[in-house]
Amino acid sequence: MKKVFRSLPAVVIILMFTATLFPTGLVGAGVADIILISVMQPPPPPNTYYLTENTLLGTLDPQRASDPISIDAVENLFLGLTDTDPLTPGSFMPELATDWEVNEDGTQWTFTIRTDVPWVRWNPDTETAEIVRMVTADDIAFGIQRACDPRLGNYYASVAARVILGCDALAQSSPDDVSDADYEQVQVSAPDDATLIVNLQFAASYFFSQTAMWIYRPVPRDAVEEFGDDWTALGSLMTNGPFVLDEYVRGVRRTFLRNPHLPDDLRGPGNVERVFVVVVEDDSTRFALYQDNQIDRSQIPPAEMEGVLNNPAYQGQLFRLPTLAVRFFGFANDRPPFDNVHVRRAFSAALDRSGMVQAVQQNRGIPMIHLTPPGIFGAPPINEVGVGYDPGYARAELEAAGYPNCEGLPPVNIVTYAQGGDWGEFLAGSVQQVLGCDAELLSINSQEFSVLLEATGAGSSDDARPHLWASSWGPDYPDAHNWVGDVLSCAGENSFRRPCSPVDDLIAEAALESNPDNRLELYYRIEEMFFGAEGEHPIIPLWLEFETVLFKPWVEGPFGTDALFGGDHYDWYNVDQAAQLAARD
Repeated sequence: MKKVFRSLPAVVIILMFTATLFPTGLVGAGVADIILISVMQPPPPPNTYYLTENTLLGTLDPQRASDPISIDAVENLFLGLTDTDPLTPGSFMPELATDWEVNEDGTQWTFTIRTDVPWVRWNPDTETAEIVRMVTADDIAFGIQRACDPRLGNYYASVAARVILGCDALAQSSPDDVSDADYEQVQVSAPDDATLIVNLQFAASYFFSQTAMWIYRPVPRDAVEEFGDDWTALGSLMTNGPFVLDEYVRGVRRTFLRNPHLPDDLRGPGNVERVFVVVVEDDSTRFALYQDNQIDRSQIPPAEMEGVLNNPAYQGQLFRLPTLAVRFFGFANDRPPFDNVHVRRAFSAALDRSGMVQAVQQNRGIPMIHLTPPGIFGAPPINEVGVGYDPGYARAELEAAGYPNCEGLPPVNIVTYAQGGDWGEFLAGSVQQVLGCDAELLSINSQEFSVLLEATGAGSSDDARPHLWASSWGPDYPDAHNWVGDVLSCAGENSFRRPCSPVDDLIAEAALESNPDNRLELYYRIEEMFFGAEGEHPIIPLWLEFETVLFKPWVEGPFGTDALFGGDHYDWYNVDQAAQLAARD
């Protein structure tokens, strides 16, 4: 029977026996009243971290995970080759891999893999954790190969396909033509249980920074073969991370329990034994639960922000957390008028980012004039590269494009997404004020984010694509290539359809360069070629976003540094249970 984790009152059992020890009239007859009192104190509940999420969990499959909530779950259920340090973003800790080396030409990595980490299958009915077998290098090889399988519909397959040898061929295949036998195309192998060999398409200097990503986590081949897509179902799921999944009610709640079989040196320093997550879509309801001490962390609804910031009761609970997500406007570089670089420069320089952050974000952001944010290897100083707000330069560039005072400029369609707020209005107002454009030239529409992604994707039709649209990019791994390479390069995602130019040669050179100092110089030049006075300006960088989050005073953890890459590390958090229970009661 499943345990109920809650405080119970002491149970007092009183057993009263009245016995006639001898029949009446016999020598020694008497009555003994025996009162036995037993006080049983139940064990305390496990140290629990109470959380809410506003959307559904997408998947528990490491190779299918793409949304932050799924990535959080994968982070805590599965170990990786390496892991990002929760205290030092951009630094890596050994995890399943204890050692690694690369060959002379930089195209082959050999990892030494631990053989003492078990695959655990948790049975929520019996509350037992069964050790199925140990994790092997083949499990990791299988996971990396699965990341290239087009049948999984993996959003991040492109990350692996750009660097792992043979992954591109498999990822670009038609899903109808693929079978598991095709995994052999991906040049990843395990000659023995403790050795993993990964072959790259080229000497990608940024590959090691990808090794902590969720798509490279191991997956048990035997479980996938036995259960198919249901291998992640509760009761069938095999995991190897710091937690196991104890409960999952889709759209309602999920519960993680501490994995009892994880080697101690792989466990974080926190004392959290259980993580209880409830799905609550409404911001105000989540905030009310926080106020009632029913959850330990909460975002602040916009309507409550000013009151919370000015309320002394919340001092010590407020944390401004960077997300490393950069918001930007994308240009359709292949459509007039933004096929003209001078128009792109004019629109970018007409925008006062500081004013926009203040008006649209209530100062929850840091203005950006180039793409790669601080905290990422290769990022230039935040205000050193890029034009930024410059009305005179903006008007001169529009005139150079052949549209002095905006005369003759064709209509421009601006599309934001539902959560984008007043981005479009602020941009349109800036263009009208600085460049003298008529308001009728600028139409503003809003779409759901998924619809906007589809409309601006690589395969979208010209009719569906807007001229200019709101977007954002958050890091997958801490290297500038994840920004200028994966986002802006003509060989990357490039939803802007910018043509290849000399800056792409520089991006390729930086990806091959092994000397860190040389790479820093190259990325500085790349950002200048994109966003300097003579730059291409394929997008308008806006701001680096951060969140204002509340944490209860009985919770301690790496609030400002954890989960900048990947998910939260629940085993690095501490809960003062006595204070928490006193407040909840």
